[in-house]
Amino acid sequence: MFDKFHDEGGVVAIYGHPEASKMTYLGLYALQHRGQESAGICSSDGAEIHCRKSMGHVAEIFTTQALAELPGKLAIGHTRYSTAGDTALLNAQPFSVACNKGKVAVAHNGNITNAIELRAELERRGSIFQANSDTEVILHLVAHSSERTLAGALRDALLQIEGAFSLVFLAEDRIIVARDPHGFRPLAMGQMELNGHTAYVFASETCAFDLIGAVYLHDVEPGEMIVVGPEGVTRERYAPERPLAQCAFEHVYFSRPDSIVFGRPVQESREMLGRLLAREHPADADVVVPVPTPAWPRHWYIRRVRIAVPPRADPQPLRGPHVYRALPGDSRFRRDAEAQRRALPAGRQARGAGGRFHRARHHQPQDRAYDAAGRRARSAFADFVSAHDFALLLRRGYTDQARTDRRQ
Repeated sequence: MFDKFHDEGGVVAIYGHPEASKMTYLGLYALQHRGQESAGICSSDGAEIHCRKSMGHVAEIFTTQALAELPGKLAIGHTRYSTAGDTALLNAQPFSVACNKGKVAVAHNGNITNAIELRAELERRGSIFQANSDTEVILHLVAHSSERTLAGALRDALLQIEGAFSLVFLAEDRIIVARDPHGFRPLAMGQMELNGHTAYVFASETCAFDLIGAVYLHDVEPGEMIVVGPEGVTRERYAPERPLAQCAFEHVYFSRPDSIVFGRPVQESREMLGRLLAREHPADADVVVPVPTPAWPRHWYIRRVRIAVPPRADPQPLRGPHVYRALPGDSRFRRDAEAQRRALPAGRQARGAGGRFHRARHHQPQDRAYDAAGRRARSAFADFVSAHDFALLLRRGYTDQARTDRRQ
C-alpha cells in the first residue's frame, strides 16, 4: 500500500506578530520540501479565525491578496505530504471548527496510529467527520472532553492518541503546541523581538526561523505542551517520560541541511554518515552520485575514498530536499542548461564565499545565528551550491554578484 517514505508535512505557528499570516507564509515557504501536496494557514484577530488552504505549493496559494484576508497577530500553517487520508482538498490542513471550547484550528506533523479505532468510537458517540485524515480526530476528542478549558481538553485528547505527532493548535487568543511523549517528530521554538515586545515562533525545522529573522531557543520537549497567550508562556508535561524514539530519517532525508533538528545540525549528521560509510564500505569507483538529493554524505565519502568529484548529477532542490530538475525532453531544459553554462565562472567564485552566498540563498541576511555549530553547518552547506542554483539566484537578483553585474 505504501511505496514511499511518508511524513505528515511541516507546521508553523506564530504568536504576537502584527503580520502573523505573512510570517507563517514565509515559514511554510522554507518548509516546502516537507510537503508539496497542499498548504493552509489559519489566523486569529481575537474574535474570528480566518482560514485559507488549497492544493499546490505555498507560493502559488498565498498571494498578496490571499494573505490580506488572514488578519491577526496569531496564525498557524501547514504544508502537507499525506500519510493518512486521500490526496484531496478536504484533507488539507489546518482543520478549523467552532465547538463548545470555542473557535479552534489544528495542524499536525506525524501519524496517529490509533486514529481508526478512535474515529470508530467517536462516530458511535455521534461525531460527524468531514475528512478522512487522522488530524480531524484530535478536534473531535477536544470537543468531547469534559474539561472546561481548551488546554485541559487538549491535554485530555493527547493522552488518548498514540503515534508520532508535533501539533500546533490555534484559539482566538492563544497558541498551544505539543509533541508526542517519544519525541518522534521535531518541533522547535524561537522568538522575534519587535519594538519592545516578543513574538514567539514554532516550526518543524529551524530553517523556517532563518527566513523570518527569528532566534532559535530550544526544542519543545517530548511529552511537553506549551501554551502562549495573554498571560505569557506556560510549559507543562502532559505525559510521563518515555523512552526517546527520534526519527532517524529527519537527519537522513526529510530535513533541510541548514536546519537544526533534535538539537543537532543536520549537515553535521550527514557529514558523519559519509565518513562512517566510507570507513565501513570503501569502494573502488569512478563516480559517487547521491540518490536522492539529500544524500549529501557523498561529499565526505568521496574525500575518504579519494574518488574524483564528478559534476553534480542530483536533482535541483526546491527550497530544501526533493524536487525535480528539467529533463532533455522538457521545454525548459535548454534554457536552464544555457543558464548553468553562463553561471559556471561566477558559481566557482560564489562557492568560496560561504556564509554570504548562503544568506543570498535565503533572500535576506542571517545575522542572528543560533550558535557556532549552527554557523559552521550553514557555511558547509553553502560550499555545495551548484552552478545551476547560482544561475537561478542571478536571474532573481538575490546575490551580491548580481548587484555588482548591474552596476557594471
